Amino acid sequence: MSVFDSSIAALIDHTLLRPEATAADIRKVCAEARQYGFAAVCVNPYWVRLVAGELAGSEVKVCAVVGFPLGANSTEIKVAETAGVIRAGAQEIDMVLNVGELRGGNYHAVRDDIVAVVEVAHASGAIVKVILETALLDSEQKVKGCQLAKEAHADFVKTSTGFGPGGATAEDVALMRQTVGPAMGVKASGGVRTLEDLKKMVAAGASRVGASASVKIVEATAA
Repeated sequence: MSVFDSSIAALIDHTLLRPEATAADIRKVCAEARQYGFAAVCVNPYWVRLVAGELAGSEVKVCAVVGFPLGANSTEIKVAETAGVIRAGAQEIDMVLNVGELRGGNYHAVRDDIVAVVEVAHASGAIVKVILETALLDSEQKVKGCQLAKEAHADFVKTSTGFGPGGATAEDVALMRQTVGPAMGVKASGGVRTLEDLKKMVAAGASRVGASASVKIVEATAA
């Protein structure tokens, strides 16, 4: 068997968020995550209980998206969704901030939305990654989104849902890292399909990468 770079695998959230994904598809990504040692398996809320069962006894974390993919749910819904997925076994929450309110300059609403989710998650020992959907924002808005997430005591900022008009870029990752400093996590997600893509994101400052092509990326380290 080929020897893969486990340090690369440990950076990756193995992701399956397609609406047509079946239980068999979810079990497959869980098996791959166990095999390669990915950081987490990231799924829609419905599948969290299944993922938690499939990953039981492993070091792979269970990650659920919240307010996904638009970020326009009410805060109450995001909080309820967060509490629900944690009860089902989620240890990491990838929430979409309120993109419209960020673009409109209503920063109190954006911060309060994040704070509410962070408080529920942290009370149960779960971490929160805040998705900015960078393709919809200008540079000033990206910086402000990162600042608000940091003020709200989120654990990571994340570039994209993968369902927006664009994904992660090295430039955005570098800007986000510069804004949040060295201690906070930065996750690059959306369009990271090759080992070269991943290395560019890490070089720019990413500490975690979301990908659905995770197996292909890690297998390339054995080449």
